[in-house]
Formats: sequence, structure tokens, C-alpha cells
Amino acid sequence: MSAEMDALVANATSKLEALEAALYGLKQVRGQFTTDDGAVSVEVNSDGALVGLSLSEAVTSMAPSDVGQLIIWACRQASEDAGAQRSKVVATLNESFAPATSDANGSVGGGPDSA
Repeated sequence: MSAEMDALVANATSKLEALEAALYGLKQVRGQFTTDDGAVSVEVNSDGALVGLSLSEAVTSMAPSDVGQLIIWACRQASEDAGAQRSKVVATLNESFAPATSDANGSVGGGPDSA
């Protein structure tokens, strides 16, 4: 194989690995939030779906509508946390796809007639 072809294959492999790492990273995202009083703790996945909910005994003395609002508010905070984590994963992916310059002209992969 020519050096150009080796570089092309290495570049494609690198991008594939970056995509796989991003997919794995997105699956690992978990946003968490616990209210200051510890009454409600929630965990959401990278899509913002609730995957964990913990209520302390303190909620038994609260009105049900207040508990519901507190849960919704905590879910929003956890979703914002997950969103920030997701943004970091995507930023890392974007950096791996940034154009690399391999010569003085900034071109990668050879000229228009290269195979």
C-alpha cells in the first residue's frame, strides 16, 4: 500500500474509533440531582429519561402536589447535568473530526489525481 493509502486508512480508522467512543460515552451519561434538603434524588439517562428516583421520609409531610413539583424540578436539574455531560462527549467527537493538516498547503489525502 502507498503512504497515501495508509494515511487514508489510518484517518478512517481514527474517525471510526472516535464515533464508537462517542456512542459509548453517550450511553454512560447519567445526570443526577438531589434537592438541598435531600427529600428528592433523581437520576436521568442521556435522553433525559428518569432512571432513578429516591424520596426521603420528609416527603410524607408535604402536599402531594408539592412533591410532584419538586420531582419535576429535580428532573429538570438532572437533565441539565446530563446535557452538559452530553455536550462534552460531542465536543470531544467534534475535535476528533477537525481537519488535520498534513502538509504545508493544508491538504490531506493527496491531490485530485491520487488513488
